[in-house]
Amino acid sequence: MGGLSDRATISLGLVFQISTISFVLWKICLAQDVPANFVFGDSLVDVGNNNYIVSLSKANYVPNGIDFGKPTGRYTNGRTIVDIIGKFSIFPIECFFFFHRFNKQGWLINFSLNRSAAGVSIMLQVEVGRINLDAQIDNFANTRQDIVSRIGLPAALKLFSRALFSVTMGSNDFINNYLAPVISIPEQKLISPEVFVAILISRYRLQLTRLYNLGARKIIVTNVGPIGCIPFERETTLAAGDFCVEKPNQLARLFNIQLKSLVKELSTNLEGSKFVYADVYRIVDDIIQNHISYGFEYANSACCYVAGRFGGLIPCGPPSIVCRDRSKYIFWDPYHPSDAANVIIARRLLYGDTNDISPMNVVQLYQS
Repeated sequence: MGGLSDRATISLGLVFQISTISFVLWKICLAQDVPANFVFGDSLVDVGNNNYIVSLSKANYVPNGIDFGKPTGRYTNGRTIVDIIGKFSIFPIECFFFFHRFNKQGWLINFSLNRSAAGVSIMLQVEVGRINLDAQIDNFANTRQDIVSRIGLPAALKLFSRALFSVTMGSNDFINNYLAPVISIPEQKLISPEVFVAILISRYRLQLTRLYNLGARKIIVTNVGPIGCIPFERETTLAAGDFCVEKPNQLARLFNIQLKSLVKELSTNLEGSKFVYADVYRIVDDIIQNHISYGFEYANSACCYVAGRFGGLIPCGPPSIVCRDRSKYIFWDPYHPSDAANVIIARRLLYGDTNDISPMNVVQLYQS
């Protein structure tokens, strides 16, 4: 997969081969203490890296990106959560637009290399179109070495210590693995939910520790959302009626309890680290349960749909019908939130209290 390796290098370069004007702007922004933002994860935070790997599922076609201006590979009608977090608080305006302009090559560094349908996971999967977290960290390790060779080890370590790292993982380990319709039945008989979650957490501990050993110090770990509420799960378990499917949500909660303990453990044991636990499950569940007060009209259906009661049977694509007012839908497609929902999630991660994100929010972590 030579193309993937090349892409990873491009995605993580710091744009040293740029014009003199760009270099001056870069120096100005560095002087203003602007950090790098390294994003590891699945299709919830993919900004288009999935376009560059061999995969049957893409998002770089209409109607995806309908409110972004064009399809980019984002699995939503507009912006991802990391797009919104980057724009709202972290970057001074003059620096944000400079870095946003070069975000495929510069500071908005993104490792989300896959998609929800067969997406990125914690567990090792050697399959076409699946790049697990270990492979993403491998890509970062290669780019880290390139950065060190360009600016020297002391400057690189300073950059990494100031940078924000975020990891959004786990959903696909359940949706596309343990809970996959039909094919997961033998696995569920052999492995209990408790054992499966314990295996995930054990692997995750090694991966997050490795990220720390590579220089990461400020690390946001996002938990698994209420996956039983996405249109896809509702569609495959119609017996749940208008309610969320309980089994996937039970698994998510079981995983999240252990993940929160893991985040506290790593913060205690890894010197100089600041691990933050982002409770996206709580935030999204609150949005769904109180969707009217948030301005939504549809809490259970996909805006972009082809078939099914909830529009969750077929991924969003050119044959899909798109709702007129995307701001009224929590879900864009069978798996992913709309831009409107992402804005609420991002704001609560940026400025929320310890019920949403602990022990500090994203702004406080940046300023710490």
